Amino acid sequence: MAWGCALCLALAGGALLALLVQLLRWLRADGDLTLLWAERWGKKPEHELRGKVVWVTGASSGIGEELAYQLAKLGALLAISARREDELQRVKKKCLQISSLSESDILVLRLDLTDRSTHEAATNSVLKHFGKIDVLVNNGGRSQRSLFVDTNLDVYNAIIELNYLGTISLTKYVLNHMIQRKKGKIVTVSSVMGIMGAPLATGYCASKHALQGFFNSLRTELTDYPEISVIQICPGPVQSQIIQNVFTENLAKSLENSGDQSHKMPTDRCARLTLVSVANDVKEAWISDHPYLAVCYLWQYAPTWAWWLMNRMGKKRIQNFKSGIIYAADDTLD
Repeated sequence: MAWGCALCLALAGGALLALLVQLLRWLRADGDLTLLWAERWGKKPEHELRGKVVWVTGASSGIGEELAYQLAKLGALLAISARREDELQRVKKKCLQISSLSESDILVLRLDLTDRSTHEAATNSVLKHFGKIDVLVNNGGRSQRSLFVDTNLDVYNAIIELNYLGTISLTKYVLNHMIQRKKGKIVTVSSVMGIMGAPLATGYCASKHALQGFFNSLRTELTDYPEISVIQICPGPVQSQIIQNVFTENLAKSLENSGDQSHKMPTDRCARLTLVSVANDVKEAWISDHPYLAVCYLWQYAPTWAWWLMNRMGKKRIQNFKSGIIYAADDTLD
């Protein structure tokens, strides 16, 4: 009997210790625990992505630009796209400087996601240059800063055209190629805003929720192709230029103050965790520091509490926005 009690106490102590370790890991985390496990114990991007053909959209700045640099260092062959070809040339030049890639290993391809009539030709250009596409990284898009009651509907149309329809249009053409090869990876940079809701970004949240729903559904349609992965990346606040190019209440207006970004996750860390997700086929990755990572878990597992919290935070956020203050929380969830 005494031996049995001791065993039970030992098992309970072990379980408690394991729970404590997990709690400490979570408190220090800058990504969900599945992702961080993959970073420590899983496949390495250095091994999985070397020599792969990776097409990155939105590659002229921010996360897309940093992804291009890290992929170049890994030895991936790159197609980089955005609307600003001069910026793409700048990114290509740096990629060549920091890697062993040659001129022909990086294709600069101007692309406007809203011009869907060009997507098939763009896909064919990448295929003509490299012969295949191993990974598509859907990273193009814009955020929003405006109240719904003040915002023209054409802004919502523009957000959906760019963030959602442009993304799935390009995916359609690339996926046809991957189905023929029976392998490939479709990676979409969504947002934590695709998981939760927040004020001043109703259109942006809608577009990211749409992407989440679309790609979760697409994954179920590809079960006959087990080597085609559908991966969604959900960053929280990341140091980038996204806040400088947001939609506002009308298409002609821009945001004058981009605010302080020092509190956000460094772009290189976000890009690294994104590549870890790609290498390990993590279906959905949350990439964020606390407290925003904690809000993701709260929204997922205790939505009633999350709604209460966001209502309180939202009221303060709207007050500051109306006062013309762009403070730390006003650009944290992009």
